[in-house]
Amino acid sequence: MRMLTLFPFADRPRRSRAPVITGCFALATVIFIGGTGSASGQDHVGQYEQADIEFGAQLYGANCTRCHGDAGDEVDGVDLRTGQYSRADSDPELMRLIRTGIRDTAMPPNDFSRSELTGIVSFLRTMRDFDLSAVTLGDQVRGQSLFAGKGDCASCHRVKGQGPRVAPDLTGIGSVRTAANLQQSLLDPTGSMLAVNRPVRAVLGDGTVLNGRRLNEDTYTIQIIDQDERLRSLEKAELRELAALTESPMPPATDTLDEQEMADVLAYLLTLKGLE
Repeated sequence: MRMLTLFPFADRPRRSRAPVITGCFALATVIFIGGTGSASGQDHVGQYEQADIEFGAQLYGANCTRCHGDAGDEVDGVDLRTGQYSRADSDPELMRLIRTGIRDTAMPPNDFSRSELTGIVSFLRTMRDFDLSAVTLGDQVRGQSLFAGKGDCASCHRVKGQGPRVAPDLTGIGSVRTAANLQQSLLDPTGSMLAVNRPVRAVLGDGTVLNGRRLNEDTYTIQIIDQDERLRSLEKAELRELAALTESPMPPATDTLDEQEMADVLAYLLTLKGLE
Protein backbone atom coordinates (compact mmCIF):
# COMPACT_ATOMS: atom_id res chain seq x y z
CA MET A 1 0.00 0.00 0.00
CA ARG A 2 1.32 3.40 -0.94
CA MET A 3 0.90 6.41 1.29
CA LEU A 4 1.30 10.14 0.88
CA THR A 5 4.69 11.49 1.74
CA LEU A 6 4.95 13.10 5.12
CA PHE A 7 8.39 14.57 4.61
CA PRO A 8 7.97 17.68 2.41
CA PHE A 9 10.86 19.76 3.70
CA ALA A 10 12.43 20.95 0.45
CA ASP A 11 11.74 24.57 -0.49
CA ARG A 12 8.89 24.87 1.99
CA PRO A 13 8.96 27.31 4.92
CA ARG A 14 8.69 25.83 8.37
CA ARG A 15 5.38 26.58 10.03
CA SER A 16 4.64 26.99 13.71
CA ARG A 17 1.80 24.90 14.90
CA ALA A 18 -0.43 23.15 15.83
CA PRO A 19 -5.97 2.01 10.54
CA VAL A 20 -8.15 3.05 7.82
CA ILE A 21 -11.71 3.24 9.11
CA THR A 22 -14.51 1.67 7.13
CA GLY A 23 -17.82 3.40 6.58
CA CYS A 24 -18.66 6.87 5.34
CA PHE A 25 -16.81 9.60 7.18
CA ALA A 26 -19.65 12.08 6.61
CA LEU A 27 -19.25 15.69 7.70
CA ALA A 28 -22.46 16.90 6.12
CA THR A 29 -24.19 17.87 9.35
CA VAL A 30 -21.10 19.64 10.67
CA ILE A 31 -20.66 22.08 7.83
CA PHE A 32 -22.29 25.49 7.81
CA ILE A 33 -23.98 25.74 4.41
CA GLY A 34 -22.70 28.60 2.30
CA GLY A 35 -20.04 31.26 2.77
CA THR A 36 -16.26 31.18 2.67
CA GLY A 37 -13.44 31.69 5.14
CA SER A 38 -12.50 29.91 8.35
CA ALA A 39 -14.36 29.25 11.56
CA SER A 40 -15.17 32.24 13.76
CA GLY A 41 -13.30 34.53 11.40
CA GLN A 42 -9.96 32.99 12.34
CA ASP A 43 -7.18 33.06 9.79
CA HIS A 44 -5.74 29.55 9.76
CA VAL A 45 -3.13 30.17 7.07
CA GLY A 46 0.32 29.27 8.38
CA GLN A 47 -0.95 27.64 11.58
CA TYR A 48 -0.53 24.03 10.45
CA GLU A 49 2.53 21.92 9.77
CA GLN A 50 2.86 20.67 6.20
CA ALA A 51 3.53 17.13 7.43
CA ASP A 52 0.27 17.12 9.42
CA ILE A 53 -1.64 18.50 6.43
CA GLU A 54 -0.31 15.77 4.16
CA PHE A 55 -1.01 13.07 6.76
CA GLY A 56 -4.56 14.39 6.99
CA ALA A 57 -4.86 14.37 3.21
CA GLN A 58 -3.93 10.69 3.21
CA LEU A 59 -6.52 9.92 5.89
CA TYR A 60 -9.13 11.98 4.08
CA GLY A 61 -8.44 10.04 0.88
CA ALA A 62 -8.82 6.72 2.67
CA ASN A 63 -11.93 7.57 4.70
CA CYS A 64 -13.85 10.45 3.21
CA THR A 65 -13.62 10.63 -0.57
CA ARG A 66 -16.16 7.94 -1.37
CA CYS A 67 -18.84 10.23 0.10
CA HIS A 68 -17.35 13.70 -0.22
CA GLY A 69 -15.07 13.27 -3.23
CA ASP A 70 -11.56 14.60 -3.69
CA ALA A 71 -12.78 18.21 -3.68
CA GLY A 72 -15.11 17.76 -0.70
CA ASP A 73 -18.20 18.88 -2.62
CA GLU A 74 -20.00 15.70 -3.67
CA VAL A 75 -22.53 15.69 -0.81
CA ASP A 76 -25.50 17.92 -1.62
CA GLY A 77 -25.27 21.26 0.12
CA VAL A 78 -21.81 20.57 1.54
CA ASP A 79 -18.47 22.01 0.50
CA LEU A 80 -15.66 21.08 2.86
CA ARG A 81 -13.40 23.70 1.33
CA THR A 82 -15.40 26.60 2.82
CA GLY A 83 -13.87 26.05 6.24
CA GLN A 84 -16.92 27.12 8.25
CA TYR A 85 -18.38 24.63 10.75
CA SER A 86 -21.62 25.45 12.53
CA ARG A 87 -21.03 22.96 15.36
CA ALA A 88 -17.28 23.48 15.80
CA ASP A 89 -15.81 26.91 16.47
CA SER A 90 -12.36 25.58 17.30
CA ASP A 91 -10.02 22.78 16.27
CA PRO A 92 -10.56 20.80 19.52
CA GLU A 93 -14.33 20.93 18.96
CA LEU A 94 -13.91 19.77 15.37
CA MET A 95 -11.71 16.90 16.56
CA ARG A 96 -14.36 15.91 19.08
CA LEU A 97 -17.08 15.86 16.41
CA ILE A 98 -14.97 13.74 14.10
CA ARG A 99 -14.23 11.29 16.91
CA THR A 100 -17.71 11.03 18.46
CA GLY A 101 -19.91 11.64 15.41
CA ILE A 102 -23.41 13.09 15.69
CA ARG A 103 -26.27 10.90 16.81
CA ASP A 104 -29.14 10.34 14.36
CA THR A 105 -27.15 11.73 11.43
CA ALA A 106 -24.92 10.31 8.72
CA MET A 107 -21.87 11.35 10.78
CA PRO A 108 -20.57 8.17 12.53
CA PRO A 109 -18.05 7.96 15.37
CA ASN A 110 -14.46 7.30 14.30
CA ASP A 111 -11.67 5.68 16.28
CA PHE A 112 -8.92 8.09 15.21
CA SER A 113 -5.85 8.69 17.36
CA ARG A 114 -4.84 12.18 18.45
CA SER A 115 -2.17 12.38 15.75
CA GLU A 116 -4.71 11.31 13.10
CA LEU A 117 -7.22 13.90 14.30
CA THR A 118 -4.52 16.56 14.17
CA GLY A 119 -3.80 15.58 10.59
CA ILE A 120 -7.44 15.51 9.47
CA VAL A 121 -8.23 18.90 10.99
CA SER A 122 -5.04 20.39 9.56
CA PHE A 123 -6.07 19.20 6.11
CA LEU A 124 -9.69 20.36 6.41
CA ARG A 125 -8.61 23.81 7.58
CA THR A 126 -6.25 24.22 4.63
CA MET A 127 -8.07 22.10 2.06
CA ARG A 128 -8.92 25.05 -0.18
CA ASP A 129 -5.25 25.81 -0.83
CA PHE A 130 -3.77 22.31 -0.72
CA ASP A 131 -2.57 20.77 -4.00
CA LEU A 132 -2.64 16.98 -3.79
CA SER A 133 -0.99 16.69 -7.20
CA ALA A 134 2.19 18.19 -5.70
CA VAL A 135 2.51 15.42 -3.12
CA THR A 136 5.01 12.63 -3.73
CA LEU A 137 4.45 9.18 -2.31
CA GLY A 138 5.94 7.33 0.64
CA ASP A 139 5.53 3.64 1.26
CA GLN A 140 5.06 2.23 4.76
CA VAL A 141 6.26 -1.24 3.70
CA ARG A 142 9.51 0.19 2.35
CA GLY A 143 9.69 2.30 5.48
CA GLN A 144 9.56 -0.76 7.71
CA SER A 145 12.41 -2.33 5.74
CA LEU A 146 14.46 0.86 5.98
CA PHE A 147 13.75 1.08 9.72
CA ALA A 148 15.29 -2.35 10.21
CA GLY A 149 17.94 -2.04 7.51
CA LYS A 150 19.59 1.01 5.99
CA GLY A 151 18.23 3.45 8.55
CA ASP A 152 19.54 1.26 11.41
CA CYS A 153 16.69 2.43 13.67
CA ALA A 154 16.05 -1.08 15.02
CA SER A 155 19.55 -1.23 16.49
CA CYS A 156 18.38 1.12 19.28
CA HIS A 157 14.57 1.25 19.23
CA ARG A 158 12.16 -1.48 20.28
CA VAL A 159 8.88 -2.13 18.42
CA LYS A 160 6.21 -4.59 19.57
CA GLY A 161 8.53 -6.57 21.80
CA GLN A 162 11.35 -6.79 19.25
CA GLY A 163 14.64 -4.91 19.53
CA PRO A 164 16.84 -3.37 22.24
CA ARG A 165 15.80 -1.10 25.10
CA VAL A 166 18.56 1.50 24.92
CA ALA A 167 16.27 4.04 23.20
CA PRO A 168 12.55 4.85 23.66
CA ASP A 169 10.09 2.11 22.68
CA LEU A 170 8.27 3.14 19.50
CA THR A 171 5.45 0.59 19.64
CA GLY A 172 2.74 3.24 19.99
CA ILE A 173 4.55 6.30 18.65
CA GLY A 174 2.08 6.87 15.80
CA SER A 175 -0.71 7.40 18.34
CA VAL A 176 1.04 9.91 20.57
CA ARG A 177 3.18 11.96 18.18
CA THR A 178 1.90 13.90 15.20
CA ALA A 179 3.34 13.61 11.72
CA ALA A 180 5.06 16.97 12.17
CA ASN A 181 6.53 15.92 15.54
CA LEU A 182 7.96 12.73 14.06
CA GLN A 183 9.25 14.52 10.99
CA GLN A 184 11.14 17.00 13.15
CA SER A 185 12.54 14.18 15.30
CA LEU A 186 14.02 12.59 12.19
CA LEU A 187 15.47 15.86 10.94
CA ASP A 188 16.73 17.24 14.26
CA PRO A 189 16.86 14.58 17.02
CA THR A 190 18.61 16.84 19.52
CA GLY A 191 16.41 19.88 18.96
CA SER A 192 13.19 17.89 19.26
CA MET A 193 14.26 15.58 22.11
CA LEU A 194 11.79 15.46 25.00
CA ALA A 195 13.23 16.05 28.46
CA VAL A 196 12.08 12.60 29.60
CA ASN A 197 14.11 11.00 26.80
CA ARG A 198 17.40 12.76 27.49
CA PRO A 199 20.23 10.23 27.97
CA VAL A 200 21.85 10.03 31.40
CA ARG A 201 25.52 9.92 32.37
CA ALA A 202 26.36 8.58 35.83
CA VAL A 203 29.81 8.25 37.38
CA LEU A 204 30.02 5.65 40.15
CA GLY A 205 32.13 5.99 43.26
CA ASP A 206 34.93 3.90 41.72
CA GLY A 207 35.02 6.08 38.60
CA THR A 208 33.01 3.73 36.37
CA VAL A 209 31.00 5.69 33.82
CA LEU A 210 27.50 4.54 32.92
CA ASN A 211 25.57 5.95 30.00
CA GLY A 212 21.96 4.98 29.55
CA ARG A 213 18.28 5.79 29.43
CA ARG A 214 16.43 6.92 32.54
CA LEU A 215 13.46 4.71 33.48
CA ASN A 216 12.54 6.15 36.87
CA GLU A 217 13.87 8.64 39.37
CA ASP A 218 13.04 9.94 42.85
CA THR A 219 14.80 12.10 45.39
CA TYR A 220 17.30 9.43 46.42
CA THR A 221 17.62 6.93 43.56
CA ILE A 222 17.59 6.64 39.80
CA GLN A 223 16.97 3.59 37.64
CA ILE A 224 18.49 3.40 34.18
CA ILE A 225 19.00 0.96 31.32
CA ASP A 226 22.73 1.18 30.67
CA GLN A 227 24.58 0.90 27.37
CA ASP A 228 24.70 -2.90 27.79
CA GLU A 229 20.93 -3.08 28.37
CA ARG A 230 21.34 -3.88 32.03
CA LEU A 231 18.86 -2.47 34.54
CA ARG A 232 20.78 -0.43 37.12
CA SER A 233 19.34 1.07 40.30
CA LEU A 234 21.69 3.73 41.66
CA GLU A 235 21.82 5.56 44.97
CA LYS A 236 22.38 9.22 44.16
CA ALA A 237 24.38 9.83 47.34
CA GLU A 238 26.94 7.26 46.18
CA LEU A 239 27.51 8.84 42.74
CA ARG A 240 30.36 11.17 41.89
CA GLU A 241 28.35 12.68 39.06
CA LEU A 242 24.85 12.48 37.59
CA ALA A 243 23.79 14.48 34.57
CA ALA A 244 21.12 14.44 31.88
CA LEU A 245 22.81 15.02 28.53
CA THR A 246 21.52 17.62 26.10
CA GLU A 247 22.63 15.97 22.84
CA SER A 248 20.71 13.04 21.39
CA PRO A 249 22.75 9.94 20.50
CA MET A 250 20.52 9.57 17.45
CA PRO A 251 22.00 11.11 14.27
CA PRO A 252 19.78 13.06 11.85
CA ALA A 253 18.09 10.75 9.36
CA THR A 254 19.57 12.84 6.56
CA ASP A 255 22.96 11.30 7.39
CA THR A 256 21.89 7.96 5.90
CA LEU A 257 18.54 8.36 4.11
CA ASP A 258 17.46 10.40 1.12
CA GLU A 259 14.20 12.38 1.03
CA GLN A 260 12.08 9.56 -0.36
CA GLU A 261 13.49 7.06 2.13
CA MET A 262 12.77 9.39 5.03
CA ALA A 263 9.20 9.79 3.77
CA ASP A 264 8.88 6.00 3.77
CA VAL A 265 10.21 5.68 7.33
CA LEU A 266 7.87 8.41 8.56
CA ALA A 267 4.92 6.69 6.89
CA TYR A 268 5.86 3.49 8.73
CA LEU A 269 6.21 5.22 12.12
CA LEU A 270 2.71 6.63 11.76
CA THR A 271 1.32 3.10 11.48
CA LEU A 272 2.64 2.16 14.94
CA LYS A 273 -0.45 2.36 17.15
CA GLY A 274 0.54 0.05 19.99
CA LEU A 275 0.16 -3.64 20.65
CA GLU A 276 -2.78 -5.24 18.87
